[in-house]
Amino acid sequence: MVTQEQRKRQLAREKFLRQQQRRTASRRKARARNAVIASVLGVIVVGSLALYTTGVLKDDDKTNAGAETTPSPSPSAVKDPCEKPAEGAVKTQTWKKEPAVTIDKSAKYAMKLATTCGDIDIALKASAAPRTVNSFSFLAGKGYFDHTKCHRLTTNGIFVLQCGDPTGTGSGGPGYTIPDENLKDASLKANVYPAGTVAMANTGQPGSGGSQFFLVFEDSQLPPSYTPFGTVSETGMAVLKKIAAAGENTGAGDGAPNATVVIDKATVTKS
Repeated sequence: MVTQEQRKRQLAREKFLRQQQRRTASRRKARARNAVIASVLGVIVVGSLALYTTGVLKDDDKTNAGAETTPSPSPSAVKDPCEKPAEGAVKTQTWKKEPAVTIDKSAKYAMKLATTCGDIDIALKASAAPRTVNSFSFLAGKGYFDHTKCHRLTTNGIFVLQCGDPTGTGSGGPGYTIPDENLKDASLKANVYPAGTVAMANTGQPGSGGSQFFLVFEDSQLPPSYTPFGTVSETGMAVLKKIAAAGENTGAGDGAPNATVVIDKATVTKS
């Protein structure tokens, strides 16, 4: 015969097991979600062991469940709004180590992307993200971004243009990685990267940024895990909108831009 005390212990064990099962299921669901995110967004940094992606993702929580999808026109139905790229070859040089910081953290810096679709001017956040801005100044000075394609446009759930890969495939990088910075920027509210933000790509793992970056053309809900290091000018936003309006080549909201977006020349200047 089961005593009352034994029955209480049995019920307590059953309650504990149910809790453990719920926790295990929750962890399994989280791992599955993260695996999906990594598989959709993962890219490999050439010359390093780190995986390297935009982190540009569609969250599956309730706040994003009804996110609006902007359908992309098919490539055959779209007139390319951009000009032909300037003559020149992409450089393939890589480096073993992050460059030493040589920028003046108290000065103002700006980056200009002279693209086939128009100039995109970006005010850089040198004081808040000095190692990121320093890396971009170094790479731009080496001509690393010149003649490279912006290889990815996302219009489903989030709204970004991804650039910075000399291979144009999503698998390129400078050979080194830089740490995350400025993740508590005042502009990032309620897990939203506002339109005009320029942020680093990464895997969601600390310190996995390289050379790839994304430009936000509409407010996009993302976890605050991607270094925001610049803000696009009003005229630059008009260029991004033109690129976005042409859509991407899969029709599903995530693929190569229908527009021929090539960075003819990238420059970083101090003022």
